[in-house]
Amino acid sequence: MNSAQLFDRAQAVLPGGVNSPVRAFRSVGLVPRFISRADGSRIFDVDGNSYIDYVCSWGPMILGHNHPEIREAVERAIGNGLSFGAPCELEVDIAELIVDMVPGIDKIRMVNSGTEAVMSAVRLARGFTGRDKIIKFDGNYHGHFDSMLVKTGSGALTGGMPDSLGVPASLADHTLVACYNDLASVASLFDSNPGQVAAVIVEPVAANMGLVPPEPGFLQGLRDLCDKHSALLIFDEVITGFRLATGGAQEYYSITADIVTFGKIIGGGMPVGAYGARAEIMELISPLGGVYQAGTLSGNPVAMAAGLAQLRYLRDNRKIYGDIAATAEKLASGMKDSAARHGIAATVACVGSLCGIFFTSQKVTSLVTAKTSDTGAFARFFAALLDKGVYIAPAQFEAMFVSAAHTDADIDYTLESINKVFSDWS
Repeated sequence: MNSAQLFDRAQAVLPGGVNSPVRAFRSVGLVPRFISRADGSRIFDVDGNSYIDYVCSWGPMILGHNHPEIREAVERAIGNGLSFGAPCELEVDIAELIVDMVPGIDKIRMVNSGTEAVMSAVRLARGFTGRDKIIKFDGNYHGHFDSMLVKTGSGALTGGMPDSLGVPASLADHTLVACYNDLASVASLFDSNPGQVAAVIVEPVAANMGLVPPEPGFLQGLRDLCDKHSALLIFDEVITGFRLATGGAQEYYSITADIVTFGKIIGGGMPVGAYGARAEIMELISPLGGVYQAGTLSGNPVAMAAGLAQLRYLRDNRKIYGDIAATAEKLASGMKDSAARHGIAATVACVGSLCGIFFTSQKVTSLVTAKTSDTGAFARFFAALLDKGVYIAPAQFEAMFVSAAHTDADIDYTLESINKVFSDWS
């Protein structure tokens, strides 16, 4: 069946025809492509089309799709069973590896998604400090649990709903919202809620309102404010963890957070997440302490095998980070130059292997400036690239991901396609 036929079937049994909102292609006005397989830098749909993929399963495929070492590790693990609901050696191996690679982490707890990791980290911060309030940032996305669905980003922002029905006001009252890259807004919230803030949670590089890098001094300023007010600093590294560096954004920006959350990149793309911190914080988690968190599939042997293979590869081939960053910079610079050459109002950002484009002439530093982007122009941009075999996120307020599998030929073709799109516009 083709994508249109599958989407018709899906809408009868799945809300909106999808299992995650952005996949519905609503913000770009198209029928979603149903993917049949992926390999290297490419994905293939059921209609017989091949695309250069800059979504990379929303980040974890840093080595590209279907990497042979990861695939072989999964095949070996499957031979021993799919799930135990009991401890296994692989979860100890990967925990030791992560603790060795990431600054400031003495212990780590495996969970099953980035949402679950953040939910658990917030509960842990509240339990450790004895405080209830959390400061987050307008446009940052930390998963779909109640406390964080306040002025959020990603699919909720794309759909025009930065909040959610079903979130009790009593829970939302404990979430304070600051402006990303605005330290004064954070300081004001601390001052107006003395002794009540358990933690500040931040995407160190905002990637769910489009790609918005931290301004110089912003992350250090958060560290200083948290220290001043005896609050914890939580880095949500579901996207940046192991993608910017082996030590994530903490290493990349030389800032140590108190709690760090990770997503599916530590499972090689399998459903997995984790949160970690120094020992005195982590030892408050059950069964050692009074902060309860559990999960039957936590430490699943297949996911652990995939993640261990990917992280070992990254540890042993650290040069890969510079190589991918150079590839991403080539893509970003080419987009920027092409837009300027054709008189297209566009702002392009690049951090490590992450890229992003906004159709606005303003410098984008926050959700307010991100929302000046012409989303109609983005929808046309998306559709034109899709027709040319280039697959980017089907939403303005997402990032582009570059992997080790993307070749110079991939980038050259992508830039030729972008140049043709902008030439047609001008």
